[in-house]
Amino acid sequence: MSRSTYPLIAREGWLFLGVSLVVALAVTAAGGWASVPFWILALFILQFFRDPPRVVPDAPGVVVAPADGRIVAVETARDPYLERDALKLSVFMNVFNVHSNRSPVEGEVLGKWYHPGRFLNAALSKASLENERSALWLRTPSGMDVTCVQVAGLVARRILCYSEKGDRLERGERFGFIRFGSRVDVYLSPVARPRVSLGDKVYSGETVLAELPA
Repeated sequence: MSRSTYPLIAREGWLFLGVSLVVALAVTAAGGWASVPFWILALFILQFFRDPPRVVPDAPGVVVAPADGRIVAVETARDPYLERDALKLSVFMNVFNVHSNRSPVEGEVLGKWYHPGRFLNAALSKASLENERSALWLRTPSGMDVTCVQVAGLVARRILCYSEKGDRLERGERFGFIRFGSRVDVYLSPVARPRVSLGDKVYSGETVLAELPA
């Protein structure tokens, strides 16, 4: 196992947290109990942008969850990016989940796509093809292709993906962030063996989603 460490508060949240704290302090100084809703908002922002360290499995061939949340799809599907049949695994994040996204595998980024779209409830299967989304094509050292897709949700309005074509990512390495509820889809070879079921709770960079063949 290796430990993936980042600041306890994701850098994407520093501005939001700073502003909310300043406002809460100002209202406290001016109005006492009137500040309670602003402190609740600051606490919500603090928990939303938390980014705890994760212990990344180092067993060969494992695919880890790219996001915290609940499994909403374990199915055979068409990978719309690599135009192949695939095993599709989807993680739905609600507003109380950690929203840092981490690479499901070690590999080189061979492609990147961005598609504008709608903001349907990310728990719906059609969100994978109709919502705003950003996709990465990763190839593992053993030559397996993996597609990882960040999908915006009903509340989410900003997908952040920091990786580019030619980058190399470690398994569990942080590569992006989605603000305020969304999903992440992973497309694998059909011969991959899933290790999760519908409804399972998973943790990014830590929970094993599937095993790839050697």
